[in-house]
Amino acid sequence: MSVVVASLPGMTTMAWLRGQAVGGALTRGASLAEVMARLEFVQADPIRAPAPAQDLILRQRVPGYRVGDLERAYPSLPLDEDLLYAYGFVTQPLRRVLHPRRTRIAPDGNYRPTGLAAEGLAFVRQRGVTHPRDAQAAFGRRSVTNGWGGRSAATTRALEELHWHGLVRVARRERGVRLYEPAPPLPEPLAAEERARRIALRVAATFAPLPEATFRELLRMTRFLVRPAALVSQLVDSGELTVATVDGMRYVWPTVLPEVPAEPDGRVRFLAPFDPVVWDRRRFAHLWGWEYRFEAYTPAAKRRWGYYALPLLWRDRVIGWVNCARDGETVEAGFIDGVPKSRRFAAAFDAEVDRLRTFLTPRGRSSATG
Repeated sequence: MSVVVASLPGMTTMAWLRGQAVGGALTRGASLAEVMARLEFVQADPIRAPAPAQDLILRQRVPGYRVGDLERAYPSLPLDEDLLYAYGFVTQPLRRVLHPRRTRIAPDGNYRPTGLAAEGLAFVRQRGVTHPRDAQAAFGRRSVTNGWGGRSAATTRALEELHWHGLVRVARRERGVRLYEPAPPLPEPLAAEERARRIALRVAATFAPLPEATFRELLRMTRFLVRPAALVSQLVDSGELTVATVDGMRYVWPTVLPEVPAEPDGRVRFLAPFDPVVWDRRRFAHLWGWEYRFEAYTPAAKRRWGYYALPLLWRDRVIGWVNCARDGETVEAGFIDGVPKSRRFAAAFDAEVDRLRTFLTPRGRSSATG
Protein backbone atom coordinates (compact mmCIF):
# COMPACT_ATOMS: atom_id res chain seq x y z
CA MET A 1 0.00 0.00 0.00
CA SER A 2 1.31 3.45 -0.84
CA VAL A 3 1.64 5.85 2.04
CA VAL A 4 2.34 9.52 2.36
CA VAL A 5 3.83 11.56 5.14
CA ALA A 6 1.06 13.88 6.22
CA SER A 7 1.72 17.34 4.90
CA LEU A 8 -1.12 19.67 5.66
CA PRO A 9 -2.70 22.09 3.25
CA GLY A 10 -1.75 25.74 3.86
CA MET A 11 -4.27 25.47 6.64
CA THR A 12 -5.80 22.22 7.86
CA THR A 13 -9.36 22.37 6.64
CA MET A 14 -12.58 20.57 7.45
CA ALA A 15 -12.58 19.23 3.87
CA TRP A 16 -9.15 17.67 4.45
CA LEU A 17 -10.33 16.08 7.68
CA ARG A 18 -13.45 14.66 6.03
CA GLY A 19 -11.52 13.37 3.06
CA GLN A 20 -8.94 11.65 5.23
CA ALA A 21 -11.50 10.30 7.71
CA VAL A 22 -13.54 8.72 4.93
CA GLY A 23 -10.93 7.87 2.31
CA GLY A 24 -8.37 6.52 4.75
CA ALA A 25 -10.79 4.32 6.65
CA LEU A 26 -12.61 2.91 3.61
CA THR A 27 -9.57 1.74 1.64
CA ARG A 28 -10.48 -1.57 0.02
CA GLY A 29 -8.35 -4.68 -0.42
CA ALA A 30 -8.30 -7.68 -2.72
CA SER A 31 -9.38 -10.21 -0.11
CA LEU A 32 -10.62 -10.64 3.44
CA ALA A 33 -7.16 -11.77 4.55
CA GLU A 34 -5.53 -8.69 3.03
CA VAL A 35 -8.04 -6.30 4.58
CA MET A 36 -7.73 -7.87 8.03
CA ALA A 37 -3.94 -7.72 7.85
CA ARG A 38 -4.19 -3.99 7.12
CA LEU A 39 -6.88 -3.16 9.66
CA GLU A 40 -5.47 -5.42 12.42
CA PHE A 41 -8.70 -4.99 14.39
CA VAL A 42 -12.42 -5.05 13.56
CA GLN A 43 -14.98 -4.41 16.27
CA ALA A 44 -17.66 -7.05 16.77
CA ASP A 45 -21.24 -6.76 17.96
CA PRO A 46 -23.84 -9.55 18.04
CA ILE A 47 -26.92 -7.50 17.09
CA ARG A 48 -28.18 -8.55 13.65
CA ALA A 49 -30.14 -5.57 12.40
CA PRO A 50 -29.60 -6.25 9.56
CA ALA A 51 -26.23 -7.96 10.25
CA PRO A 52 -23.48 -8.10 12.89
CA ALA A 53 -21.26 -5.01 13.03
CA GLN A 54 -18.13 -6.88 11.91
CA ASP A 55 -19.88 -7.96 8.71
CA LEU A 56 -21.28 -4.48 8.03
CA ILE A 57 -17.80 -3.01 8.51
CA LEU A 58 -16.04 -5.51 6.28
CA ARG A 59 -18.55 -5.38 3.44
CA GLN A 60 -17.44 -1.80 2.74
CA ARG A 61 -13.81 -2.93 2.41
CA VAL A 62 -13.79 -6.46 0.96
CA PRO A 63 -15.07 -6.97 -2.61
CA GLY A 64 -17.95 -9.44 -2.81
CA TYR A 65 -18.21 -9.82 0.95
CA ARG A 66 -21.29 -11.69 2.27
CA VAL A 67 -22.73 -11.78 5.76
CA GLY A 68 -20.97 -14.45 7.83
CA ASP A 69 -17.82 -14.59 5.68
CA LEU A 70 -15.57 -13.64 8.60
CA GLU A 71 -17.02 -16.31 10.86
CA ARG A 72 -16.68 -18.93 8.11
CA ALA A 73 -13.09 -17.97 7.32
CA TYR A 74 -11.98 -17.36 10.90
CA PRO A 75 -10.61 -20.89 11.61
CA SER A 76 -8.32 -20.66 8.57
CA LEU A 77 -7.13 -17.06 9.07
CA PRO A 78 -4.41 -15.82 11.46
CA LEU A 79 -7.00 -14.11 13.67
CA ASP A 80 -8.17 -14.19 17.26
CA GLU A 81 -11.08 -12.76 19.19
CA ASP A 82 -9.80 -10.28 21.75
CA LEU A 83 -10.19 -6.79 23.15
CA LEU A 84 -8.38 -3.69 21.94
CA TYR A 85 -10.50 -0.66 22.87
CA ALA A 86 -13.58 -2.83 22.31
CA TYR A 87 -14.16 -6.53 21.70
CA GLY A 88 -13.56 -7.83 18.21
CA PHE A 89 -11.23 -9.67 15.86
CA VAL A 90 -7.49 -9.02 16.01
CA THR A 91 -4.61 -10.24 13.89
CA GLN A 92 -2.15 -12.54 15.58
CA PRO A 93 0.69 -9.97 15.40
CA LEU A 94 -1.54 -7.54 17.30
CA ARG A 95 -2.49 -10.26 19.79
CA ARG A 96 1.21 -10.67 20.57
CA VAL A 97 1.25 -6.99 21.58
CA LEU A 98 -1.83 -7.36 23.79
CA HIS A 99 -0.48 -10.34 25.75
CA PRO A 100 0.43 -11.31 28.36
CA ARG A 101 -1.96 -9.14 30.31
CA ARG A 102 -0.94 -8.16 33.81
CA THR A 103 -3.05 -8.80 36.89
CA ARG A 104 -3.33 -6.74 40.05
CA ILE A 105 -3.95 -9.83 42.16
CA ALA A 106 -0.41 -11.21 42.00
CA PRO A 107 2.40 -9.15 43.60
CA ASP A 108 4.58 -9.54 40.48
CA GLY A 109 1.67 -8.84 38.12
CA ASN A 110 1.91 -12.26 36.43
CA TYR A 111 -1.36 -14.14 36.04
CA ARG A 112 -1.49 -17.71 37.33
CA PRO A 113 -4.86 -19.47 37.18
CA THR A 114 -6.16 -20.92 40.41
CA GLY A 115 -9.25 -22.78 41.53
CA LEU A 116 -11.87 -23.33 38.82
CA ALA A 117 -9.80 -21.43 36.24
CA ALA A 118 -6.86 -23.80 36.76
CA GLU A 119 -9.16 -26.83 36.52
CA GLY A 120 -10.80 -25.38 33.41
CA LEU A 121 -7.44 -24.80 31.74
CA ALA A 122 -6.40 -28.40 32.38
CA PHE A 123 -9.76 -29.57 31.02
CA VAL A 124 -9.41 -27.57 27.78
CA ARG A 125 -5.82 -28.70 27.29
CA GLN A 126 -6.89 -32.32 27.64
CA ARG A 127 -10.09 -32.08 25.62
CA GLY A 128 -9.18 -29.61 22.87
CA VAL A 129 -12.03 -27.54 21.42
CA THR A 130 -14.48 -27.05 24.29
CA HIS A 131 -18.03 -25.78 24.42
CA PRO A 132 -18.85 -24.01 27.72
CA ARG A 133 -21.61 -26.55 28.35
CA ASP A 134 -18.98 -29.31 28.33
CA ALA A 135 -17.06 -27.54 31.07
CA GLN A 136 -20.29 -26.95 32.95
CA ALA A 137 -21.13 -30.65 32.75
CA ALA A 138 -17.70 -31.51 34.14
CA PHE A 139 -17.55 -28.95 36.94
CA GLY A 140 -21.15 -28.24 37.86
CA ARG A 141 -23.73 -25.53 37.35
CA ARG A 142 -22.76 -23.01 40.02
CA SER A 143 -23.39 -19.42 38.91
CA VAL A 144 -21.59 -16.16 39.70
CA THR A 145 -22.28 -12.47 39.16
CA ASN A 146 -20.99 -11.30 35.79
CA GLY A 147 -19.63 -7.91 34.77
CA TRP A 148 -23.11 -6.62 33.89
CA GLY A 149 -24.67 -7.46 37.25
CA GLY A 150 -26.44 -10.58 35.98
CA ARG A 151 -25.64 -14.23 36.59
CA SER A 152 -23.39 -16.47 34.48
CA ALA A 153 -22.17 -20.03 34.84
CA ALA A 154 -19.02 -20.08 36.94
CA THR A 155 -17.33 -22.27 34.32
CA THR A 156 -18.13 -19.75 31.58
CA ARG A 157 -16.63 -16.96 33.68
CA ALA A 158 -13.54 -19.09 34.28
CA LEU A 159 -13.11 -19.67 30.53
CA GLU A 160 -13.54 -15.94 29.90
CA GLU A 161 -10.84 -15.22 32.50
CA LEU A 162 -8.47 -17.63 30.78
CA HIS A 163 -9.29 -16.07 27.42
CA TRP A 164 -8.65 -12.55 28.74
CA HIS A 165 -5.21 -13.65 29.91
CA GLY A 166 -4.37 -15.41 26.66
CA LEU A 167 -4.23 -19.00 27.91
CA VAL A 168 -7.14 -20.15 25.74
CA ARG A 169 -8.39 -18.75 22.45
CA VAL A 170 -11.67 -18.82 20.59
CA ALA A 171 -11.45 -21.72 18.13
CA ARG A 172 -14.76 -20.90 16.43
CA ARG A 173 -18.37 -20.12 17.27
CA GLU A 174 -21.39 -22.40 17.36
CA ARG A 175 -24.66 -20.47 17.07
CA GLY A 176 -22.89 -17.47 18.47
CA VAL A 177 -21.34 -19.31 21.44
CA ARG A 178 -17.56 -19.18 21.77
CA LEU A 179 -15.80 -22.55 21.66
CA TYR A 180 -12.36 -22.47 23.28
CA GLU A 181 -9.11 -24.30 22.66
CA PRO A 182 -5.61 -24.06 24.15
CA ALA A 183 -3.80 -20.95 22.97
CA PRO A 184 -0.26 -21.13 21.62
CA PRO A 185 2.46 -20.20 24.11
CA LEU A 186 2.58 -16.50 24.90
CA PRO A 187 5.58 -14.56 23.64
CA GLU A 188 8.10 -12.82 25.80
CA PRO A 189 6.34 -9.65 26.92
CA LEU A 190 7.26 -6.36 25.32
CA ALA A 191 8.58 -3.59 27.47
CA ALA A 192 5.67 -1.56 28.82
CA GLU A 193 6.72 1.53 26.86
CA GLU A 194 6.91 -0.34 23.55
CA ARG A 195 3.59 -2.06 24.13
CA ALA A 196 1.94 1.29 24.88
CA ARG A 197 3.50 2.84 21.78
CA ARG A 198 2.30 0.10 19.44
CA ILE A 199 -1.21 0.03 20.85
CA ALA A 200 -1.51 3.81 20.68
CA LEU A 201 -0.34 3.95 17.07
CA ARG A 202 -2.77 1.18 16.10
CA VAL A 203 -5.68 3.04 17.67
CA ALA A 204 -4.59 6.31 16.05
CA ALA A 205 -4.36 4.67 12.63
CA THR A 206 -7.81 3.09 12.97
CA PHE A 207 -9.52 6.46 13.49
CA ALA A 208 -7.18 8.95 11.83
CA PRO A 209 -7.67 11.82 12.15
CA LEU A 210 -9.49 11.93 15.48
CA PRO A 211 -10.00 14.48 18.25
CA GLU A 212 -7.27 14.25 20.84
CA ALA A 213 -9.89 14.01 23.59
CA THR A 214 -11.33 10.90 21.93
CA PHE A 215 -7.85 9.45 21.44
CA ARG A 216 -7.14 9.70 25.15
CA GLU A 217 -10.48 8.06 25.97
CA LEU A 218 -9.72 5.20 23.60
CA LEU A 219 -6.31 4.67 25.15
CA ARG A 220 -7.92 4.38 28.57
CA MET A 221 -10.39 1.86 27.14
CA THR A 222 -7.53 -0.45 26.12
CA ARG A 223 -6.90 -0.97 29.87
CA PHE A 224 -3.15 -0.84 29.31
CA LEU A 225 -2.32 2.83 29.59
CA VAL A 226 -2.60 4.89 32.73
CA ARG A 227 -1.16 8.18 31.46
CA PRO A 228 -2.49 8.72 27.93
CA ALA A 229 -1.73 12.45 27.92
CA ALA A 230 1.96 11.80 28.55
CA LEU A 231 2.02 9.09 25.88
CA VAL A 232 0.44 11.37 23.29
CA SER A 233 3.04 14.04 24.04
CA GLN A 234 5.86 11.52 23.65
CA LEU A 235 4.56 10.32 20.28
CA VAL A 236 4.16 13.88 19.04
CA ASP A 237 7.70 14.73 20.19
CA SER A 238 9.06 11.63 18.43
CA GLY A 239 7.35 12.68 15.19
CA GLU A 240 5.13 9.60 15.02
CA LEU A 241 1.95 11.61 15.62
CA THR A 242 0.88 14.95 14.22
CA VAL A 243 -1.52 17.35 15.93
CA ALA A 244 -3.41 20.38 14.67
CA THR A 245 -6.37 22.45 15.81
CA VAL A 246 -9.18 22.70 13.28
CA ASP A 247 -12.25 24.84 13.87
CA GLY A 248 -11.49 24.92 17.58
CA MET A 249 -10.95 21.15 17.98
CA ARG A 250 -7.52 19.58 18.48
CA TYR A 251 -6.96 16.57 16.20
CA VAL A 252 -4.26 13.90 16.20
CA TRP A 253 -3.19 11.37 13.56
CA PRO A 254 -0.19 9.23 12.58
CA THR A 255 2.32 11.30 10.68
CA VAL A 256 2.43 8.57 8.03
CA LEU A 257 -1.04 8.21 6.53
CA PRO A 258 -2.47 6.04 3.75
CA GLU A 259 -2.83 7.85 0.47
CA VAL A 260 -6.43 8.76 -0.31
CA PRO A 261 -8.06 9.94 -3.55
CA ALA A 262 -8.10 13.67 -4.14
CA GLU A 263 -11.87 13.49 -4.67
CA PRO A 264 -14.30 11.22 -2.76
CA ASP A 265 -15.90 8.47 -4.80
CA GLY A 266 -19.51 8.79 -5.88
CA ARG A 267 -20.86 5.92 -3.79
CA VAL A 268 -23.58 5.86 -1.22
CA ARG A 269 -22.68 3.66 1.75
CA PHE A 270 -24.78 2.39 4.64
CA LEU A 271 -22.26 2.25 7.48
CA ALA A 272 -22.29 0.19 10.65
CA PRO A 273 -22.83 2.26 13.81
CA PHE A 274 -19.39 0.98 14.91
CA ASP A 275 -17.58 1.68 11.64
CA PRO A 276 -14.42 3.72 12.30
CA VAL A 277 -15.77 6.43 9.98
CA VAL A 278 -18.62 7.21 12.37
CA TRP A 279 -17.60 5.52 15.65
CA ASP A 280 -16.62 8.71 17.47
CA ARG A 281 -19.72 10.84 17.99
CA ARG A 282 -17.57 13.86 18.90
CA ARG A 283 -15.86 13.81 15.50
CA PHE A 284 -19.12 12.91 13.77
CA ALA A 285 -20.85 16.06 15.02
CA HIS A 286 -17.82 18.21 14.18
CA LEU A 287 -17.38 16.93 10.62
CA TRP A 288 -21.03 16.59 9.60
CA GLY A 289 -22.89 19.04 11.80
CA TRP A 290 -25.47 16.79 13.45
CA GLU A 291 -25.60 14.34 16.32
CA TYR A 292 -26.09 10.68 15.51
CA ARG A 293 -26.84 8.23 18.32
CA PHE A 294 -26.85 4.44 18.53
CA GLU A 295 -30.32 3.73 19.93
CA ALA A 296 -30.54 -0.06 20.23
CA TYR A 297 -30.59 0.34 24.01
CA THR A 298 -32.81 3.43 24.03
CA PRO A 299 -36.50 2.93 24.90
CA ALA A 300 -38.51 2.78 21.68
CA ALA A 301 -40.56 5.86 22.56
CA LYS A 302 -37.39 7.95 22.88
CA ARG A 303 -35.69 6.88 19.64
CA ARG A 304 -35.18 9.47 16.95
CA TRP A 305 -33.18 7.54 14.37
CA GLY A 306 -34.26 3.93 14.95
CA TYR A 307 -33.28 0.73 16.72
CA TYR A 308 -30.19 0.14 14.55
CA ALA A 309 -29.94 3.12 12.24
CA LEU A 310 -27.05 2.94 9.77
CA PRO A 311 -25.39 6.28 9.00
CA LEU A 312 -25.82 7.13 5.31
CA LEU A 313 -22.58 8.31 3.68
CA TRP A 314 -22.74 10.13 0.33
CA ARG A 315 -19.29 10.92 -1.05
CA ASP A 316 -17.57 12.42 2.02
CA ARG A 317 -20.70 13.56 3.87
CA VAL A 318 -22.95 11.68 6.26
CA ILE A 319 -26.31 13.12 5.27
CA GLY A 320 -28.81 10.82 6.96
CA TRP A 321 -29.51 7.30 8.09
CA VAL A 322 -31.28 4.12 7.03
CA ASN A 323 -33.07 1.33 8.84
CA CYS A 324 -33.05 -2.06 7.13
CA ALA A 325 -34.84 -5.35 7.51
CA ARG A 326 -32.60 -8.39 7.93
CA ASP A 327 -33.33 -9.54 4.39
CA GLY A 328 -32.67 -6.08 2.96
CA GLU A 329 -36.09 -5.96 1.32
CA THR A 330 -37.24 -3.01 3.40
CA VAL A 331 -34.92 0.01 3.51
CA GLU A 332 -36.21 3.21 5.08
CA ALA A 333 -34.08 6.34 4.83
CA GLY A 334 -34.11 9.64 6.69
CA PHE A 335 -32.18 12.80 5.82
CA ILE A 336 -30.96 15.70 7.92
CA ASP A 337 -31.38 18.35 5.20
CA GLY A 338 -33.67 16.62 2.74
CA VAL A 339 -33.09 14.14 -0.05
CA PRO A 340 -30.35 15.22 -2.51
CA LYS A 341 -31.95 16.09 -5.85
CA SER A 342 -29.07 14.73 -7.92
CA ARG A 343 -29.82 11.83 -10.26
CA ARG A 344 -26.36 10.54 -9.40
CA PHE A 345 -27.37 10.28 -5.77
CA ALA A 346 -30.57 8.40 -6.63
CA ALA A 347 -28.64 5.92 -8.76
CA ALA A 348 -25.93 5.53 -6.12
CA PHE A 349 -28.53 4.98 -3.40
CA ASP A 350 -30.27 2.25 -5.43
CA ALA A 351 -26.90 0.62 -6.13
CA GLU A 352 -26.14 0.48 -2.40
CA VAL A 353 -29.53 -1.09 -1.69
CA ASP A 354 -28.74 -3.76 -4.29
CA ARG A 355 -25.30 -4.35 -2.74
CA LEU A 356 -26.89 -4.64 0.70
CA ARG A 357 -29.38 -7.26 -0.49
CA THR A 358 -26.63 -9.28 -2.14
CA PHE A 359 -24.51 -9.02 1.01
CA LEU A 360 -27.43 -10.32 3.11
CA THR A 361 -28.07 -13.27 0.78
CA PRO A 362 -26.43 -16.44 2.16
CA ARG A 363 -23.76 -17.94 -0.04
CA GLY A 364 -25.15 -20.61 -2.32
CA ARG A 365 -28.34 -18.64 -2.91
CA SER A 366 -28.89 -15.93 -5.50
CA SER A 367 -30.09 -12.48 -4.55
CA ALA A 368 -33.36 -11.44 -6.13
CA THR A 369 -31.67 -8.25 -7.25
CA GLY A 370 -28.44 -9.96 -8.19
